[in-house]
Amino acid sequence: MSSCPSLPKSLFASGVVLLLVGCGAPTEEEWESLESEVSTSEAALLPACPASPELSEVVEHACVHAENGPFQPVTAAALGAPVLVDVSTPHTTYKLTLPTSTQSWGWAGRVSFLPDASGEFAFMLSRVRGLRIYDAATGVEVARECRYQVPADVCGALKTAIVADLQADTEYHLEFQALLSRNASFSLLIEEAAHHPHAG
Repeated sequence: MSSCPSLPKSLFASGVVLLLVGCGAPTEEEWESLESEVSTSEAALLPACPASPELSEVVEHACVHAENGPFQPVTAAALGAPVLVDVSTPHTTYKLTLPTSTQSWGWAGRVSFLPDASGEFAFMLSRVRGLRIYDAATGVEVARECRYQVPADVCGALKTAIVADLQADTEYHLEFQALLSRNASFSLLIEEAAHHPHAG
């Protein structure tokens, strides 16, 4: 059993790297605890999305695609590398895999998203931990509006939805991180938050 102090339980904890270097590799339980705390801290930073029929409809519609496809496997670009992977096709479940992080511990990567309309978009994930969104041209982080925890009885294939207001024909980079290998592969669906029915 490690004699080092337990891993810090804050998203902003700066001592993680020191612990890893000074105490050796953390145990699976310590990684588990840290990943859980990071996810909880991320959730606390965003307000819960207000209940609305529109968002519920979007999530229910996305669940059909999360369970039945179409599916598209993609591997995110490593942080600092050119972002060539595009995830802009609507009504598509992207089976996203993150590469090993070259800048920190765990896994991390980015993909590109180019909306064809301005408005709110819901980024739905099969994991609890969310994402960060950046303007590809400026590198400025885009504000996320709210977070929706998908109830298991609504959709077992999705866990989290993040809503953000984006501009048409502007490229965005979506950044994902993970500390546990099981969170480095997950499903991603992106839909307009005000869903319009489509054929198919």
